[in-house]
Amino acid sequence: MTRRDYYEILGVSRTASDADIKTAYRKLAMKVHPDRNPGDKAAEEKFKEAAEAYAILADAEKRSLYDRFGHAGVKSVPGGPGFDPSVFQEFGDFADILGNMFGFGDLFGGGRRRGGPQRGADLRYDLEISFEESARGAETTIQIPRQETCETCRGSGSAPGASASTCPQCHGQGQVRFQQGFFTVARTCPQCRGAGKVITKPCQSCRGAGRVSKERTITVKIPPGIAAGQQLRLQGEGEAGSAGGPAGHLYVVVHVQEHAFFRRDGVNLFCEIPVHFTTLALGGEVQVPTLDGTETVKVPEGTQTGTTLRLRAKGMPDVGGRGRGDLFATVQVKTPKKLTREQRRLLEQLASALPAEQFEPRPRREDDSQDERNLFDRVKDMFG
Repeated sequence: MTRRDYYEILGVSRTASDADIKTAYRKLAMKVHPDRNPGDKAAEEKFKEAAEAYAILADAEKRSLYDRFGHAGVKSVPGGPGFDPSVFQEFGDFADILGNMFGFGDLFGGGRRRGGPQRGADLRYDLEISFEESARGAETTIQIPRQETCETCRGSGSAPGASASTCPQCHGQGQVRFQQGFFTVARTCPQCRGAGKVITKPCQSCRGAGRVSKERTITVKIPPGIAAGQQLRLQGEGEAGSAGGPAGHLYVVVHVQEHAFFRRDGVNLFCEIPVHFTTLALGGEVQVPTLDGTETVKVPEGTQTGTTLRLRAKGMPDVGGRGRGDLFATVQVKTPKKLTREQRRLLEQLASALPAEQFEPRPRREDDSQDERNLFDRVKDMFG
């Protein structure tokens, strides 16, 4: 039977470094391990194939022989082709290479029992709030479906008055051992799943699981200044742990609706204010909406359209409680769509009175690209 190339199995080139080989093997082993693919014979064979390839390529001497002579070069070498658990000894424990993701430490007797207290799963909830709620803060309630400790059996899984008995297959050890060549291999007991005990009379409320599904109403306090994408951690509001383990956490991810007038950048707010030409030319006052109401702002005589006015401490609150940002209001000329005869006559007189050179186009400098930049960047440059 033709055997696959070891480099091809791990998906690396023949010049791959030891670190690349180790990374490729870890990724493949996690994908095809039998614990992750129960009953899948093809995945089990791929796992053994990957372990065999790594056993050769991770050893400098074996790899050199394989590179020169192929499979024939390592056939007679001790620890050559074949599934060899000793390949994992360099990691101290098999769980180290796979990050304890699947409890693989149990495979060679070095892992902990799975039946002990385990922390509950963390939960996520996406919460949409208004722009005003993000600015002022709010308090709301949400409905969370989650696993909670069964009140009937208090998480034991046994009916009231009954108790779990020692597992007859592993005799309370949580593991079963068997001989594979020169090695004694330990696996999590399939009957008690590592608990060392079995429930003979399960609780009727949770059917022996120790937890039940419930929908819980939780109050969420939203701090002023929270931004879109930020999350709140509600400690212990996730799913209940098993076998007396602590509950997980609930992470509330905040989504903020856009505002019709304000745009936010950090703690600062930006807006545009329509202003009559006469106000810009003669000076005057404009009304600028803020989060706290309308503010009257003076406009200096001769103000140009596009000028940005700064209202200090009128932006968003800092979510950490460190003051507030600023509000930047950019004035834009508001051109009347309809004019009366008198208005037209006065504007014509003004136009004839103004010097023509005042409106001559200004030559564009090579470094003058402000018109091509967005409002945020221009204001940042102006105010720092």
